[in-house]
Amino acid sequence: MIRLLDIKREIEVRSLDRLYDMLHFNSEFVEKKEFEKYKASRFKDRKMVVVTCMDSRLTDLLPRALNIKDGNSKIIKDAGAIVLHPFGSVMRSVIVAVYELNADEVFVVGHHDCGMSCIDPSETINKMKENGISSETIDTLESSGINLQQWLHGFDSVEDSVKGSVQTVKNHPLLPKHIPVHGLVIDPETGKLDLIVDGYKHKES
Repeated sequence: MIRLLDIKREIEVRSLDRLYDMLHFNSEFVEKKEFEKYKASRFKDRKMVVVTCMDSRLTDLLPRALNIKDGNSKIIKDAGAIVLHPFGSVMRSVIVAVYELNADEVFVVGHHDCGMSCIDPSETINKMKENGISSETIDTLESSGINLQQWLHGFDSVEDSVKGSVQTVKNHPLLPKHIPVHGLVIDPETGKLDLIVDGYKHKES
């Protein structure tokens, strides 16, 4: 028990260090006007919105591999590039990008070697309990109709997952029918793109 408390204290100290280091850097960033070179309009020439994974390997690689420069695309990230619910936050962001930020094309970009392809919901739930989430809380959620196993489940095939997300976006009742929705898979090592769904061939006029 004492060891566990020591570990938690160490984590808290590290978190504080990260926070204060970030704030210190940010203060110098603003003071030196480093932001000047990143200034951009909300409305860029390439009116596209990209839904992709939050994997850190894609942070720099994906924009370069897709030739996205100077913020000329709206990028939405989540675990696995999965559009799980038609009225969830990811889909809401796509709709906002289309109607408020002038996006007229959607790209769903998954990637090979994605952590969501091998996630074990039961193991994740056990990790929750190890971090102080009580079994009572888990049971209450389950009895309220929330299937945590299903909610935490990823996918077996990234290609099928991308196809499913494309369908969720494309068939959304609030998405204009003329908006093409593409599906691609990127290699997180080389940046090579595989076309899974060509939205131009499935677009309705």
